[in-house]
Amino acid sequence: MQENERPREELENRIGYRFADPALLERALTHSSFSNETGVKNHHLLCNERLEFLGDSVLSLITSEYIFATYDSIPEGDLTRMRSELVCEKALSGYAETIRLGQYLLLGKGEEKNHGRERKSILADAFEALLAAIYLDSGSKETVRTFLLPFIAGEIEKLQGSATALDYKTKLQELVQQAGEDQLTYGIVGESGPDHQKVFEVEARVNSNIVGHGRGHSKREAEQNAAKEALKLFGVQ
Repeated sequence: MQENERPREELENRIGYRFADPALLERALTHSSFSNETGVKNHHLLCNERLEFLGDSVLSLITSEYIFATYDSIPEGDLTRMRSELVCEKALSGYAETIRLGQYLLLGKGEEKNHGRERKSILADAFEALLAAIYLDSGSKETVRTFLLPFIAGEIEKLQGSATALDYKTKLQELVQQAGEDQLTYGIVGESGPDHQKVFEVEARVNSNIVGHGRGHSKREAEQNAAKEALKLFGVQ
């Protein structure tokens, strides 16, 4: 066992999925630097690069489906920019760090010495490989979706709270304040789905008038979508 390498069962418990074929998980965790050092023929087939290729497509499809359905009033350009933020190396390495994926990787001696377990590119690639391994092992995109969406929803919430994000609630608040005494409020009007995939429905109101409706996997996300719809109603792009 490599230094810092942890039992695979520990990772399975952390991600909430048990592999029927443990070899798939091991391949997802094997960096090319490790397989290169084995010296065996076709060692490139033993690392996670091919799984990373598949995982990238699975990630993009599930993320695209989610934001397409959730943000039904956002134009294509904004959807593309949002997806780019959600699947970039920085975001993926953050998802990987959340489950401490670096602890479980098989790295070559050089990468180990160069702190490869902390390199964002290695973590991002391994996360994509893990998605592909879950997809192949389960034979179900929905299984991957259940695992992935909490990361995506959490990242959206972080982006919406950042200074550089399109913060629709702030824009709407500023617009309402310009009108003087009007009061902007948000109210939850519905909840659906299981606890791990809860969907909230929110109304944005100016005084007693409903000006926007939004849905999301968190209250903040639903409020942002309601504010986005309200801004569209007021003619603000």
